[in-house]
Amino acid sequence: MGALAGRHAIVTGAGSGAGEAIALALAAEGATVTALGRRLAPLAALAMRSDRIVPVAADVTDRPGLGAAIAEAAARNGAPSLVIANAGAAESAPFAKTDEALFRAMLDVNLAGVFNTFQASLETMDAARPGQLVAIASTASLKGYAYASAYAAAKHGVLGLVRSLALELAKTKLTVNAICPGFMDTPMLERSIDNIVEKTGRSREEARASLTKGNPQGRFIAPSEIAGTVLWLASDAAASVTGQAISLSGGET
Repeated sequence: MGALAGRHAIVTGAGSGAGEAIALALAAEGATVTALGRRLAPLAALAMRSDRIVPVAADVTDRPGLGAAIAEAAARNGAPSLVIANAGAAESAPFAKTDEALFRAMLDVNLAGVFNTFQASLETMDAARPGQLVAIASTASLKGYAYASAYAAAKHGVLGLVRSLALELAKTKLTVNAICPGFMDTPMLERSIDNIVEKTGRSREEARASLTKGNPQGRFIAPSEIAGTVLWLASDAAASVTGQAISLSGGET
């Protein structure tokens, strides 16, 4: 039996990247994992890798639909005690060329998506028992990045939400934290590299180097590192850790 045996975890954006790694890590430790995402096919493929993972199609920007999916998952697998708001998207543009549609899209998935996930989950969670709400944020929650004002604004908002909710829940058994990775080696990163190549004419190697140079360790963050931090937050060792922004960035400041 793993350390998380008997626990029900919800992971959004579980079809690839950090969400996939988190879902697999939680399942390996014995949790029953509801893996949420907009596309069912990658979730079904993920579920083939562990019989503890249940794939569910849901969009974090659709509050009623997401709420119904989480309520159904809780009825089937028990009240969740570990909720990972991982779904996100990143698009870049100079501020002057960031139109309202792009700005709202970044807020909808990256900020409102966390709000919707946490609020819907809290409707089914037992605050008298230990539980964790974790937002997968970004170093863009902690600092600005040129050509990413909409994304950074949304991610800064996530950190404000986490810190405020942590205070509201401080007298309960629930903790609320944000994990703030630098550039992660995920499909989202590959799309960012594609964008740099298209807009600048640089080679893929040059594009990758331009993104790693901000990390003092000179590398991208592995999804397994995010998953490992989630496991630590779910452990008794992190019982007093709440309202925190945990930077996984190789020393980036």
